[in-house]
Amino acid sequence: MNYKLIYILLLLTSCVPKDLSENYKKKIIFTESFSNQGFALIFDENLKQKEIISKKIDNRSLMIFQRNLKKNTIVKITNLDNNKSVIAKVGPKASYPLFYNSVISKRISMVLDLNVDEPYIKIKQIDNTSSFIAKKAKTFDEERKVANKAPVDDISIKSLDSNDENTSDDSLKINKDFKYIIKIGDFYFINSAKNLKKRIIDELKLKDVKISKLTSKNFRVYIGPYDNLESLKNGFNDISKLEFENIEILKLWKN
Repeated sequence: MNYKLIYILLLLTSCVPKDLSENYKKKIIFTESFSNQGFALIFDENLKQKEIISKKIDNRSLMIFQRNLKKNTIVKITNLDNNKSVIAKVGPKASYPLFYNSVISKRISMVLDLNVDEPYIKIKQIDNTSSFIAKKAKTFDEERKVANKAPVDDISIKSLDSNDENTSDDSLKINKDFKYIIKIGDFYFINSAKNLKKRIIDELKLKDVKISKLTSKNFRVYIGPYDNLESLKNGFNDISKLEFENIEILKLWKN
């Protein structure tokens, strides 16, 4: 047996700094894929002619425009009304109205059997070799990242009284038709959520900012609910003025 070779290998292994290996582990553990729920804009040639969309999509393709993801990123798109999904690829950068989380081809719309009047979808990055583009934006506290790890979007939402940390008895009323909220951020600490709520009210003069207790350590700041598309767009455009990253539109499903 070559003991000299074994000794050299053990020596090399022991020379790897502990903090380097720990950092590598942390990098793997905290890698997050981009995900967003909201409304898609279905491509139409008229939108390009009117310069509402800056670039053209081949309506026979499985390509989308998505402002937060790099070109060629692979994504899963789901119609949240019927759970039909399709795998698509992100195309080149293109400009389109901020309200929409993507521009999709008519083929994708047909495969998903989308309601063209309410094309509500979820986009999830599934290609881990591509990265989420973090734009220069006003950000929240670091602890928000902890809260975002919990899969809480399907939990029933209960409003918190503005002067109390306890859950109120009044749940958000869910309309069987059109009912959405605009999710601004989830937080681990109630005080962080309250600080953001105050900031939004102070800077934008919005009155409809609320906090929901999703779990004992997860508090959501949101505005709404909205019962029509026009008011939802207006609310989204208002909150977009603060340039928060990855704002989502969440549907309140009928129980």
